[in-house]
Amino acid sequence: EVQLVESGGGLVQAGGSLRLSCATSGFPFDDYAIGWFRQAPGEGREGVSCIRSRDGDTYYKDSVKGRFTISTDNARKMVYLEMNNLKPDDTAVYYCAADSSPWGSSICDVVALWDYWGQGTQVTVSS
Repeated sequence: EVQLVESGGGLVQAGGSLRLSCATSGFPFDDYAIGWFRQAPGEGREGVSCIRSRDGDTYYKDSVKGRFTISTDNARKMVYLEMNNLKPDDTAVYYCAADSSPWGSSICDVVALWDYWGQGTQVTVSS
């Protein structure tokens, strides 16, 4: 059974930091891309950052470049999203997802492609 379980969300003031974690199981981690997506109230789900587990190739949404860092611990099948200098616009439910499609810079933009999803963790940034 495939599982992705997010943790680490919470309430933080603007300028603060959070570290999200995603524990995965049930699929060949090294053969998949892992992504962090978010969905704000009334908005569609969007890709924030994605990583190819095998070699660590990464993608970031423009608005988070320089503030967010995605990383993996392949031995533990964990994925992390370090979020610094958080802004109120970063407020959303954050989801971890896994996908077996061929890697490309656009993979993070195509939400419908992704095979497996976690239940999400709320991140709220107050001004």
